[in-house]
Amino acid sequence: MDHVRARITRDGIRIYEDADFAGMRAAGRIAAEILDAVAAMVMPGTTTAAIDDFITAEIKRHGVTSATIGYKGYRHASCISVNHVVCHGIPGAPIPMSKSETISRDLEKRRKDDALKDGDILNIDVTVIVDGWFGDTSRMYAAGTLSRMAERLITETYEATMRGIAAVKPGNTFGDIGHAIQSYVEGKGMSVVRDFCGHGLGRVFHAPPNVLHYGRPGSGPVLEEGMFFTIEPMVNLGRPETKVLADDWTAVTRDKSLSAQFEHSVGVTATGCEIFTASPAGKYFPTWG
Repeated sequence: MDHVRARITRDGIRIYEDADFAGMRAAGRIAAEILDAVAAMVMPGTTTAAIDDFITAEIKRHGVTSATIGYKGYRHASCISVNHVVCHGIPGAPIPMSKSETISRDLEKRRKDDALKDGDILNIDVTVIVDGWFGDTSRMYAAGTLSRMAERLITETYEATMRGIAAVKPGNTFGDIGHAIQSYVEGKGMSVVRDFCGHGLGRVFHAPPNVLHYGRPGSGPVLEEGMFFTIEPMVNLGRPETKVLADDWTAVTRDKSLSAQFEHSVGVTATGCEIFTASPAGKYFPTWG
């Protein structure tokens, strides 16, 4: 296919051809295999730096390229977001204080390192480039024993993600995707983050459209066969507001409530969609137990 002359919708969304699905399938599979493999490392005492080192080695072993190393100055092969970090957590950075630690008078309990503690939840986000195609995915993991609220948050976030994916088919709109996610999450008493969204991808890392995880049915661009994009809702136990820390990457919940996220790369087919980043080992959810 001549990608320079590929059809672009009036909303700036690239329409790919049938043959391009194979490229996305290969990239998505390797990204998912890496997240399958890293699951065994997630336990109390493991550092986020060690997890990122493992992911870097896995990318090298597969003979592919990390999309994040060098992206806008970023230096790591993954983003690892722990507890109330919403997204773009930097491996090796001290883990921000949780809400319970913030209100504690014992300052020695404040986080000073990147080692996981019992009960921590974390999102690991990996993007690889395979023969020019980008495979982007993330999923939740748990270190040690989960609290009931943390497990509920992860479970409902996964369900919301899959409901959004179920809304993907030609003739539906991006607003239908957002509404499916938002209505489910808010019905569970949680909130959807507004400050970050999914995105188009393919032979580029980020492209139109912005895939909002909230919205009105029937609003936004109409879905067409051949569109490639991510669905990656971030769900908070508390309010939806976020803030970015001084490192210009790490986004956290303003109220320090726990946050969770799942992400898949998908392609619109004639009858629905294909999930490019499905776990080959069936480990996408749950990733503990």
